[in-house]
Amino acid sequence: MPLSKKDSFIKLIDEHKKIIYKIVNSYCPNHADRKDLEQEIMIQLWSAFDSYNTDYKYSTWMYRIALNVAISFYRKEKKWSLKSDYYNEESIFIYGENNLERELESDQNLKLLQQFINDLKELDKALMLLYLDRKKHEEIAEILGISKTNVATKIGRIKIKLKKEFEKNTDYGNK
Repeated sequence: MPLSKKDSFIKLIDEHKKIIYKIVNSYCPNHADRKDLEQEIMIQLWSAFDSYNTDYKYSTWMYRIALNVAISFYRKEKKWSLKSDYYNEESIFIYGENNLERELESDQNLKLLQQFINDLKELDKALMLLYLDRKKHEEIAEILGISKTNVATKIGRIKIKLKKEFEKNTDYGNK
């Protein structure tokens, strides 16, 4: 017997919940805002569920909706700051219950990288989330609605910018 619409949605959300955790934790500095954004993403995913085209991967469709909601939500909420004046305990590198990721959080360079990524513009931050999630350039382009060439160019520029920030803020620049 085929699953109902509701059961199919719940199953897909459960299989891809790390996408939501990652985006919500990246765009929201505090718990209450994360819960609000998570709820808004779920509402938008449910609203768009009937229009999901099965020719595409569900994760691609989900990323696109979740990132668009997060960026719009951020822009509406002026109280949020993507600047590095906070350190989010549940960062873009930490999601779910994976102990290895929690151990990585203590690495100072990783914290510094997270801080630099938090300082990026919304689109660049989304791009880096997808890049760090090892998405291919084609999929990143599809999710963000930009060309594959633009993805490669932006990633290259962001890497240069991040490298310069590391050199400026660590001993690497003095070697």
